[in-house]
Amino acid sequence: MDCPKCRAENREGSRFCRNCATPLTPPPGDGLPLTMAVPLPAIQEGAIVAGKYRVVGEVGRGGMGVVYKAEDLKLKRPVALKFLPPHLMDAPELKERFLIEAQAAAALSHPNICVIYEVGETEDRPYIAMEFVEGETLREKVKRGPLEPAEALGIAAQVAAGLGEAHRKDIVHRDVKSANIMVTAKGQAKVMDFGLAKLQGGSSLTKSQTTVGTIAYMSPEQARGGALDGRTDIWSLGVVLFEMLTGKLPFPGDHDQTVIYSILQREPEPLLKARPGLAPELAQIVGQALVKKPDDRYRTMDEFREDIASVAEGFRPIRAKLVRKIFGVRAAYVYSGLAVVLALGMGLNVGGVRDRLLGRSPATDRAVKLAVMPFINLTGDPEQEYLSDGLTQEMITRLGSLNPEDLSVIARSSVMRYKKSDTPIDQIGQELGVDYILEGSTRREKNRVRITTELIQTRNQTQLWADTFERDLSDILTVQSEVAQNVAKALRIELLPDEQTRLASAGTVDPEAYDAYLKGSYHWQKQTPMDQDTAQRYFELALEKDPTYAPAHAGLAWVWSTRQQMGITAPREAGPKAREAALKAIELDGDAAGSREALALVKTWTDWDWEGAEPEWRRALELNANSANTHAYFASFLTVVGRPDEALRHAETAVGLDPFNALFQALYAQVLTFDRRYDEALTAARVALEAQPELGIAGSAYEDVLCAKDLRDEHLELLKGQIGGDAERLAKFERGLAEGGYEGALRAVADEMAARYQSFVGGMRALDVACRYLRGGDRGRAFEWLERSYEERDPNLAYLGKPLFDPVRDDPRFQELLRKMNLARETAVPSSEER
Repeated sequence: MDCPKCRAENREGSRFCRNCATPLTPPPGDGLPLTMAVPLPAIQEGAIVAGKYRVVGEVGRGGMGVVYKAEDLKLKRPVALKFLPPHLMDAPELKERFLIEAQAAAALSHPNICVIYEVGETEDRPYIAMEFVEGETLREKVKRGPLEPAEALGIAAQVAAGLGEAHRKDIVHRDVKSANIMVTAKGQAKVMDFGLAKLQGGSSLTKSQTTVGTIAYMSPEQARGGALDGRTDIWSLGVVLFEMLTGKLPFPGDHDQTVIYSILQREPEPLLKARPGLAPELAQIVGQALVKKPDDRYRTMDEFREDIASVAEGFRPIRAKLVRKIFGVRAAYVYSGLAVVLALGMGLNVGGVRDRLLGRSPATDRAVKLAVMPFINLTGDPEQEYLSDGLTQEMITRLGSLNPEDLSVIARSSVMRYKKSDTPIDQIGQELGVDYILEGSTRREKNRVRITTELIQTRNQTQLWADTFERDLSDILTVQSEVAQNVAKALRIELLPDEQTRLASAGTVDPEAYDAYLKGSYHWQKQTPMDQDTAQRYFELALEKDPTYAPAHAGLAWVWSTRQQMGITAPREAGPKAREAALKAIELDGDAAGSREALALVKTWTDWDWEGAEPEWRRALELNANSANTHAYFASFLTVVGRPDEALRHAETAVGLDPFNALFQALYAQVLTFDRRYDEALTAARVALEAQPELGIAGSAYEDVLCAKDLRDEHLELLKGQIGGDAERLAKFERGLAEGGYEGALRAVADEMAARYQSFVGGMRALDVACRYLRGGDRGRAFEWLERSYEERDPNLAYLGKPLFDPVRDDPRFQELLRKMNLARETAVPSSEER
């Protein structure tokens, strides 16, 4: 039928327009409040029902029945009797629905589902006798205020377990809400009221596909009167979880039409805004459940429950087995600013399609999973932390290169969160999703170092191997090789031939050079301008001690590349220095993954040598397929050259290997934006920002996707926040907005930036000015600043495939820019729907 308001075509029998939520049909009978019906004669206390139940008193009533507490006279146990109210008795389809509640629930036996004892009829009034649950409804609990996260997750996990059992028997509840969940004094949750259940393999209770359920908890497909399956219960439980955590509903409204419109067209308030301080993983889980398209939610209730249980057990990486289309949360959930939790806490699987924000690559899904815990500095001297941290990273790298098909090693940033932590081993295993952990400690006296290591199975905390090594620091590489060989032996990992040779040939290293290199790496990874200066000094000191030490040259390449990327040093200065250092690392040790990665980095963002860069990326991954860093940046390279499907696979692998790295989550958001998966990209960017608000690339990715989705209000709010501390800039922004709307505000910002612009290292970039002008509709000035960006060799100019440039792709000036950058072929990619 056509909507009388917007004329959109709707399914026959739909209650609301799928486009504008205008009411199309009268609400079904079960939506009538009892006050509109003939008053239900009360059953008096002490009355005997069906000759076997003595009524104790009324305990509740609703649109589908009145419930009494009674005593089973024969079995001497309390029961709940539910009667169909009089105003529904003359509606055969509703009476059938009431009775099928018993049929549906009686087929279930689960501790989190209310037990049905029998169905009967007395004085022409059908009733159901069921387990009497002593406690209160979840709705009553929430009325007193939001629940603590642990309690909310515990209840949600129990409800999901019960519903999962129902779904396995082809029973869909279709009316999951807090009022239909009882909670006992001991915290046990019981799902009640299968009165709206649909037997997937049997008869439909509503053959006309009219809407059933409670409005605020309805899924979009339920509100439209569409076909339903277990995913509608997933949505409703997502609403309940949001309600428990915040004390309010995600889709509020004073009228049914308002609520339905919100469910169909709007995103709920971001969870972390509704209740600041919650774990970001919770926002992801709720968001995944509240994706509007059923195909993009959790596929099963069991997957939903596994994620709930994972976070409840200690913020373990989420392990949702998601379909390839979805990252995890299509709604705008994880509000701005996060430090990578997830650079997320989780990962993905494209070939094997598994955890998208959180998952594992095809290789790592089959592999034994290991985490190297931060080595403990036993000296008590803070100045020696670099040694223990450095050895942690070295062991991660060494173990990661053993055999990626059989052994997956979690990256550094995700394990460093456990530094100086007393988190139990089994909890670490759950949080990181690993089977084993390697613990260690270091003690150094002059040039002697004592290293103790222990390999532990997380499941039962069994020690598989342990040893202590006391050597000169010059023999540290040999110690690392021996540890790696012993770990491989204990885990029965077959070593690759190249790695066997490499382990066997581990030589000595100048102790002072190695010492300085570890200090340089320690500071480089902090990613601040001051730390880059410190890192450079240490890498150069290492090379004074040993000019042939390849890792120090690779470290310098990263320092200069980082300065270039951060706008600290102009590309025409930083680029040649990064290239020189990378080439020297290759000359000294071309079979080191770090050397190849450094050269690939330079060829990509300094030289724009796309053909030359790819073999270097691939060689780096051959040498260490467990390097999350290499996968993440190779994914960025692949977006630049217009191969989004390949890019997604590597971005997902990076997030899976380093679940708590905000940078990799931001890079993943960037890849998703290039692939025109805007809803998923928006979530990933917000997750990264929530974890690390100061992360520039996360902010950039967030702005890109806001513009791609044409979320103008959100974009203006972002810009206003960025310039809010500068009264002059803010005044120009407001004036531009008043005079020219959205585009006027963008042009005003661009004009102000252009007036203040000095150089690449002056705090802003020509490319930033160009993008503001382009978004503001001034193509002429946009191309002027794009040309200036090209002259400055801005490494970020490589990202010409982003959606921002879609409107000007056919412009000869844009085509000429592509040609000059050796990107003459079209770099844009079709949307996921177009492919």
